[in-house]
Amino acid sequence: MDLVKKLLAVSVAALLFPQAAFAVKTIIYTDHEALGGMRTRFLNDVFFPAVEKESHGRLKIEPHWDGELSTSYRALQTVAKGATADMAVVVPEYSASELPLHQIFKSFPVGPAADKQVAFFRRVYKEVPAFQAELLRANIVPVFIATGYPVAFFSTHEIKKLDDLKETKWRTASFWHQDFLRNAGATPVTMPWGDGIYKALANGRLDGVMVNVDSGYELEVHEAAPYVLISPELWLGHVYLVAMNKQTWDELSKEDRQALRRAAASSYKTLGGIMKQKMLTQISDMKKQGAQVRLVRHAEILKWENATRYQDVQAGWVKEQESKGITEAGPVMQRVTEIMKESR
Repeated sequence: MDLVKKLLAVSVAALLFPQAAFAVKTIIYTDHEALGGMRTRFLNDVFFPAVEKESHGRLKIEPHWDGELSTSYRALQTVAKGATADMAVVVPEYSASELPLHQIFKSFPVGPAADKQVAFFRRVYKEVPAFQAELLRANIVPVFIATGYPVAFFSTHEIKKLDDLKETKWRTASFWHQDFLRNAGATPVTMPWGDGIYKALANGRLDGVMVNVDSGYELEVHEAAPYVLISPELWLGHVYLVAMNKQTWDELSKEDRQALRRAAASSYKTLGGIMKQKMLTQISDMKKQGAQVRLVRHAEILKWENATRYQDVQAGWVKEQESKGITEAGPVMQRVTEIMKESR
């Protein structure tokens, strides 16, 4: 009878004081972007609630936005150390020396979009162990793979053919795209983002900007360069890894690690569709604001792909990495290329 009373008392306590029934683990998350864009909203409104739901409240995400705890270029070091944040969004492009193999993703001029893009990255991380190993060497564990929008060409003048950019000057931040532009006969320009770009577009020092659609839209590049070429096929390969400090991950219970995996799996199901819809909204808004947005035809995309000579660029990159002792660069590039061909 005493045992029954004790069990009843524990049950009542759990109902009245649910937080006392289990320990709540608060995960500190840092992001360099403000809460408002598609990606940050998706994490805040979809993925983070899914984590709490799947863990039955045992895991709680405490987000810090807009570089409050770390800048974009320091995110990897911040989460790897784990002193001020347990989890962060890590952009591999900003940590090229620590994550050299991750640079492969941006080496393709054409690729899948929306759901197919989400599936591509999930397959790569599942089938190519070198990527997981590279992250572990950096003392982080991938928890969720957020992806970016296609690249777009924002020009001050109408472009009749995408594959014919000869004698034009373009600002791009990607070293891959710089080589693509050179091979297509254009001149890549390295220029920090700021008012100087808009001035360069206005005075003719720049003919256009090669940038992901959402950044161009949010930064209103279409006001200075109103001729916009766009296609879901124009691959950017931008990855936003939601990564956790390895020690924090290891300290989680098996149940909580499984809860994080389930939360990611359920979130992936809606990510592609939301990205597609948001992109259509961005295009519609730019048109309403006077931009001349043209959807690039598939045949034109293939000509651009050929003009970039991207395989030569990739081969040069592999040779450079091998000279640095990164012997797996070639095999990993080959395997990613195979997955890319099967995903398009």
